[in-house]
Formats: sequence, C-alpha cells, structure tokens
Amino acid sequence: MRRATLEEVANEAGVSKMTASRALRGASDVSKDTRDRVLEAATRLSYVGNRLALSLSSQRTNLVAVVVPSMSNVVFPEVLAGISAGLDGSGMQAVFGICDYDVVKEREIIRDMLSWQPCAIIVTGLDQPEETLKLLRNADIPVIQLMDLDGTPIDFNVGLSHGEAGAEMAKALVAGGRRRFGYIGSALERDLRAGKRKAGFERILREHGLHFVDQQLDDAFSSIALGKRLTVAMLAEIPDLDCIYYSNDDMASGGLFACMELGVRVPEKILIAGFNGLDLVNSLPSRIATSQSPRRAMGEVAARLVREAVAGKEIASEKTIIFKPLITGADP
Repeated sequence: MRRATLEEVANEAGVSKMTASRALRGASDVSKDTRDRVLEAATRLSYVGNRLALSLSSQRTNLVAVVVPSMSNVVFPEVLAGISAGLDGSGMQAVFGICDYDVVKEREIIRDMLSWQPCAIIVTGLDQPEETLKLLRNADIPVIQLMDLDGTPIDFNVGLSHGEAGAEMAKALVAGGRRRFGYIGSALERDLRAGKRKAGFERILREHGLHFVDQQLDDAFSSIALGKRLTVAMLAEIPDLDCIYYSNDDMASGGLFACMELGVRVPEKILIAGFNGLDLVNSLPSRIATSQSPRRAMGEVAARLVREAVAGKEIASEKTIIFKPLITGADP
C-alpha cells in the first residue's frame, strides 16, 4: 500500500504544505487549532514523516540519544522513564542504547548515535575514556552527563556525588555504634560509581580508626542471588561482623536473605546497608539501610535541560544540578 504524502496531509487539513510540515514538527508559531487539524489529518491518513530528509536539511533530527550501562534492574528503567516523561510534548524522541558497563561498547554506541544527527545526547557518568570524551566534545550538541558529580563535565551535569553518598552512609553507621564492617560488591572495575561509594565509605572508616574486616568481590553483575552467595561466604569466614555495606540494594537484599537462612538477626546483630532506595527495600521482611537515589527525578531534569538547550534558552547558571540522597534505615 502506498504511503501518504505530506501534500495529502496538507490538503486534508486545508493548509499549505509548509504549514503542515511546521505543525507536525511542533513549531511554536503554528496555532493550536491548525496543529490539531494537521495532526488529525495525519492520523486519518496514517502519515509517517521523513525525519531523515529533515535532518539532511537542518543537520539535526528530533532524536535525543541516551546511553545507559544496564537494564538488569529497575534503576536505569526509572531514569529512562523520567527522560521520556520530561520530553513528552516537546516533539523530541528519546532513543536508547545499552553498553553493559563496557567502555568500548559505549564509545561505539555513542559514535553510532551521533551519526543519526541527534539534537542532544545524555550519557551516564563522567568517567568515559578520552576517545569517547572527544566524540562528545566535538558533537556540537548539548551533552548531559547523568547520575554522577564526581568529575569534570563536558557541558551539563545532573546527579549526585557517589563518593559523598558512601561517606554519609559510613558516618550514619558509625554514629549508630557499628564497628566491625564487611564490604560486598560486584563488577567494581566496570561500575565506577559503586567504586566511588566504597572509597567514600572507607575514607570515613579510616578517620575513625576503622577498616573493612573482610571484603567479598565478584566480577559478575549485581543480583540478589550474588549478594546472598557472597554474604554466606563472608559470614562463614567472619561471623562476628556487625555491619555489611553492599554495592547496591540488589546485593544487600540477597545479604538479608542469606542472614535469614543462617539465623542471623537483622538489624539487631548485623545491619545491612545498600544504595539506590529501591521499592523492594520497603517490602523486605527486615529493615536494611539504604541511600535513596532520585532516579526518575534526575531523568526528568536531564530532559528539561535538553528542551531548554535545544530551544536556545539561557541556562548558563544552571548547568550543574545537584541531588543529595536521603539515608534511611541506618538508625541503631
């Protein structure tokens, strides 16, 4: 079946071809009544526009490239939901790439996405290798680096300090009387933000003359099952710990299940602490500590910065947006 043309949409709506084109792009100088007529005509005719042709003439599409490291838990889907919600009604469309915490794969995804002529790009973190950073610097579009503040941003930066998040959790746990700490983490060579939280936590322990009595690390991606397995191994070696800090809430939840299976009371004997503030934490049978990361809100703010930057609004005083995670469950 032949595809409908822009000219047919314009004739159906009773407007010129140029007006129909502007209405479909969401141009601000087209009245609401005209835009509604054109959109209704496009719907009736099942019209699909040619964004490629638009990009050839303007050097930009309406696409916002977004690169995240994982979709294996709810953390990054919530970020993407915030970005999608923040772009709603803008005429811009987010397209997503997943790099699996692989810096080479991330670079190639970014290179590929930039070839589509996006109007902006959102990437996770501030620790890309120099070759990737060069791609982003030379892209000549708004670049938003998301979810981390510990580094030097290229352009816009939205997130929290993971080093400080780890430090604040350690302060809360030490203030609550915990002294014998273990650490359980996964894929720290790839998950650099988890590594920053661990370093911040250790800094506070040193200030109080403390250290991690034991550490269990694994190269696999985080999961409840992995957290449980590593916790069983740790408690078999060092049964008298009074706190275990985990790289995230998935791992910490597995730690809780291990303690339940071993008959170790949480939080009375061992306090378990993670990061992210997942909804799962509120449904666990025992209390664990966590730092609540406002993931959806960060995505929404990143999308707002994209909209403002693409529209040419002056936002120089607001290029870095700082979030601070709320600690819960760390009380004695």
